[in-house]
Amino acid sequence: MMDVASFPLLSGLESPADLRRLPLAQLPTLARELRTFLVHNAATCAGHFAAGLGTVELAIAVHYVFDTPTDRVVWDGGHQTYPHKVLTGRCRDLPTIRQPGGLQPFPQRAESEYDAFGVGHLSTSISAALGMAVAAARRGEPRRVVAIIGDKALTGGMAFEALNHAGSLKSDLLVILEDSDAHSDAGGLLSSDFARVLSGWVYTQLREGGKKALRQMPTVRELARRSEQHLKGMVLPGTLFEELGVNYIGPLDGHDIRALVATLRNLQRRHGPQLLHVVTRKGKGHTATATGPIQRPVSCDSSAAPPLNTRSRGGTASLSYSQVFGQWLCDMAEAEPGIVGVTPATLEDSGLLEFAKRFPDRCFDLSVAHQHAVTFAAGLATEGLKPVVAIPSTYLQRTYDQLIHDVALQRLPVLFAIDRAGLVGGDGASHQGSYDLSYLRCIPNLTIMAPADENECRQMLYTASTLFGPVLVRYPRGNGPGVSVDAAMSALAVGRAQECREGHSRLALLVFGAPLAAARAVAERLDATLVNMRFVKPLDVDLLTALSAHHRAFVTIEENAIAAGAGSAVAEALVSRDVRVPLLQLGIPDRFIEHGSRESCLAAARLDATGLSDSIERWWTLHQPMRSAAGG
Repeated sequence: MMDVASFPLLSGLESPADLRRLPLAQLPTLARELRTFLVHNAATCAGHFAAGLGTVELAIAVHYVFDTPTDRVVWDGGHQTYPHKVLTGRCRDLPTIRQPGGLQPFPQRAESEYDAFGVGHLSTSISAALGMAVAAARRGEPRRVVAIIGDKALTGGMAFEALNHAGSLKSDLLVILEDSDAHSDAGGLLSSDFARVLSGWVYTQLREGGKKALRQMPTVRELARRSEQHLKGMVLPGTLFEELGVNYIGPLDGHDIRALVATLRNLQRRHGPQLLHVVTRKGKGHTATATGPIQRPVSCDSSAAPPLNTRSRGGTASLSYSQVFGQWLCDMAEAEPGIVGVTPATLEDSGLLEFAKRFPDRCFDLSVAHQHAVTFAAGLATEGLKPVVAIPSTYLQRTYDQLIHDVALQRLPVLFAIDRAGLVGGDGASHQGSYDLSYLRCIPNLTIMAPADENECRQMLYTASTLFGPVLVRYPRGNGPGVSVDAAMSALAVGRAQECREGHSRLALLVFGAPLAAARAVAERLDATLVNMRFVKPLDVDLLTALSAHHRAFVTIEENAIAAGAGSAVAEALVSRDVRVPLLQLGIPDRFIEHGSRESCLAAARLDATGLSDSIERWWTLHQPMRSAAGG
């Protein structure tokens, strides 16, 4: 860690207003200080750390030119915004980012007036900024609105829907496309000169004056318009944006701070929708993050695990669930030529790197086009392939319509490996996988499984591959409890739970997935029956009915929202069989769980061993008189 006092310019900034008082000549020095400060203060706990190093000059230039927070700046993702946070009064708190009670990992309106819009999932910034621009115009407020979107985020269809809308409205909106590349030098003198010329007063006056003069000559006007587009198309990559009605400027070197300031000042005076294309270098200034496109420093909520290794029973090292999935997929692909992998920009996090290296023609990374990924997989399935969609729970939310109509309705054999189900830790409320069981189990034709450990995850994935129809296997972020993984694979009986412990207290703990390890100690202390439910859909209703004959109370435990979750499925099943048993449902409470380590998030939801023990024992104590009265 380095104290901000070590940086003469940076230490004097409490807000962007202080930044705007600096001479332009000092901005390159400020950029060097800011980049060094980030390297020393955020590298160990900042998630996708390299992205912020690429936006240092851009963040400085935007706050230098625009009158924030009166002018609105909407960032599309959180990973690029660490320089923005530092420049907007959160410099000293940066080391707390992603920690319990610390800075949010993404822009949040409640955290700072400079965070104009709350961010979590990508491709949303242009839509939000356009709404702000329209509102400002209707209210007669002269503020400017800027949306900053990364190249991957621009692959989301929502971004193009918003651009198309902006082009038709002609609202005053500036979209900055931050085109990052970890390998290439950003921009260049020629592209920067083009950007300054095309955004400048002389070109604008000639362009608008020509339009006015040719207004009465439609044929000549159309010829001039096409000539301008042809000229831009020959030397610039912005023809697509021009066709959407958005004026394109660029590409511009995103690390040339003088060119950025000059171009932004020009665009500040322009009316209508503008798109500035800036080219940056991801991880600039830090060799550990600039050596390749997929690099990530150790996170404060690290889910790092030992090298990937499938072992026979007897191993002791703990594997992450994503490693288990990645190894399973490679093993299956060796034997099944029809297996293909599909993921929306989560190649590394989902454990698909090795699969991509070994089977490049069978791995499809579709960037952040989440909806497209699901329907694309459905198309693959109709032609006899066996698509496996690796997608975090938080992004599966975005694909709900496609999941229902393109997969489930047609009963297509698509396997969904749902990573980061439950509480994820440092990425915070926008990325917690809290709801998938609630919104999935109501969809017909689905089979839903929740493994309790690493080996069960491998066996469930294999079971899913043997079934016809859509199957979902959901597992948490990070490492499992340390259970060794069998190389051999065998299919589980569909819809059948596993009784792990037979108790004598007439209390049964029904656990769905990862909380099983924490619930085991509680079951032993209370001499309760412990059941690994395994399947959320179909539910083992026969076992529930049998257990009710010699148990006085049930407790369901899941790492999902209590509302409409697996516990609700148990309640519905009991009612359908006219079984009357007191039922306590434990899961994620009806509130957003903020960022921190995965362990602290579990504790906040009272789903850690301590919280489960306290909740269950208190409830069970209240039922003791009832139990005794009933002859227990």
